[in-house]
Amino acid sequence: MEFSELIKTATVENVLLSRQGLPAVRGTLCISSHHLLLSSCPRGDLELWLLIRNVDAVEKRVHNLGWYQPPRTGGSLRDTRFCGSSGTITLRCKDLRVLQLEIPGMEQCLNVASSIEALSSVDSVMMLYPFFFRPPSLRLQQGWHRFPPERFFQQLSSQTSQWRLSTVNRDFSACPSYPPAVIVPAAVGDDTVAKAARFRHGGRFPVLSYFHPRNGTALLRSSQPLTGPNRRRCREDEQLLGTILDEGERGFIIDTRSAQAAKQARMSGGGTEPKSCYPQWRRLHRALDRGRPLQESFARLVEACSDPAPSMERWLARLDGSRWLSHVKAALSTACLAAQCLDREGCKVLVHGAEGTDTTLLVTALAQLILDPSCRTLEGFQALLQREWIEAGHPFQLRCARSASSHARGKQEAPIFLLFLDCVWQLSRQFPLSLEFGEQLLLTLFDNAYASCYGTFLCNCEKERSLCKVKESTHSLWAWLNQPEERHKYLNPLYSHNPLVIWPSVEPQSIQLWQGLFLRWIRPSQHLDEAWEEIQRLVEGNNSSNKEGTGEKLGQSLPEPTAGTESR
Repeated sequence: MEFSELIKTATVENVLLSRQGLPAVRGTLCISSHHLLLSSCPRGDLELWLLIRNVDAVEKRVHNLGWYQPPRTGGSLRDTRFCGSSGTITLRCKDLRVLQLEIPGMEQCLNVASSIEALSSVDSVMMLYPFFFRPPSLRLQQGWHRFPPERFFQQLSSQTSQWRLSTVNRDFSACPSYPPAVIVPAAVGDDTVAKAARFRHGGRFPVLSYFHPRNGTALLRSSQPLTGPNRRRCREDEQLLGTILDEGERGFIIDTRSAQAAKQARMSGGGTEPKSCYPQWRRLHRALDRGRPLQESFARLVEACSDPAPSMERWLARLDGSRWLSHVKAALSTACLAAQCLDREGCKVLVHGAEGTDTTLLVTALAQLILDPSCRTLEGFQALLQREWIEAGHPFQLRCARSASSHARGKQEAPIFLLFLDCVWQLSRQFPLSLEFGEQLLLTLFDNAYASCYGTFLCNCEKERSLCKVKESTHSLWAWLNQPEERHKYLNPLYSHNPLVIWPSVEPQSIQLWQGLFLRWIRPSQHLDEAWEEIQRLVEGNNSSNKEGTGEKLGQSLPEPTAGTESR
């Protein structure tokens, strides 16, 4: 396939671009293989540089029909002209922007709309922009090995000898959605692990997600066991989970499905761990929505935020009706439950739902942020994302294929990763000094998960990335973020290292709408941006004076908020 085949009209003059909160601009519209560009007339300034992959929905409307010119004798219908006509194209983007293009000529309008629709829905991974993007400041393969599993295991092995780094999945034969190296109990051999993998949905056998050094507890994740209606057993799976617990010790299995959903899963071959076969493990059900319900919740919230002039009563009703904040509350509550079992109960925890690629990762990643101060640093948070989302097999290509405005949503799409980012934002709001990174990093991650110049979020698992040679042919988002000129944009100027566990409040008054994301293109943030720049300037100035021995850091002089609580 050639991109030129998909572009019916490459250039259109006299196009009017309208964006909410900004003055309209008239100029020349150009369509390239991956970008939509508009340069203003007569100055020639570049007013729009939009990655076409960012387009979620294309809406077109033809109006102002003029006189009709029929085709010439012997000509085809394609020679028909509607002179004096024009059209409007509304682009609803995955990052929630809405752009409007007024294009002279009905034929040109339809051609532009058709070109954008075709280019935005290219299926081949290797035809996407990251495989063509070559920034001068980066080199290929830079940043791809920034967070190797060996480094994480090295840190773990300095704290305990109960775990080992296994390469049972080095050729992706045990589990296609796991990375080549995983951490498993030291007392279990690879043969046992491989047999246990065949008893778990998609081969996702229990692996270590996090080791809590304070009391030696461990957080594991997997997919559901394939017990089926006949309550099938697997001795190797029972052995794997049994060796994790000492004699007389108990553990918790947090199932992110309802008890009814888990019971129904048995009829299709799935199920739960029977108490008789896993006597030391106690199962807790905490239902977290995913798939279509979560996608529709996201769409309803975005639609409510786009309401031009809602009354307060209507706005609150639509916000509540979207149920998005209920999903945020449920995710944080379940993560707190897992963290509490580890930290306060001193028990080991296994988290799984059905496939183990969505709500499972949501819970394990959030629990680590709550418990581990190293995950709250900029470097540690990137390592957490790499380990718990990217390498752990969250299917980004399927889940983030469409955003909130697409008219052709598939059953595979779901904003699970966005829900995670929203929960992280809630933590940053309740504990503004405890996270080294700020809101801008979360917004950047959201944008890149849905449409990116970088290959970090491409494909659905490490096996697919290996087959597509993503690490050899595209640039890493981490390499770009960690450039000195970029890195400072994502730092929280008020950050002060907090070694404590942070317990977020999940009371209704404590869970708030993430306005910086859902309203960022609707309500101007100029004054807020200026305030943060001033805070950063004051902190930097204060830190400079500290080096001269005059005063304390501003970040250390401010108290922690009281919305949540902390524990030693």
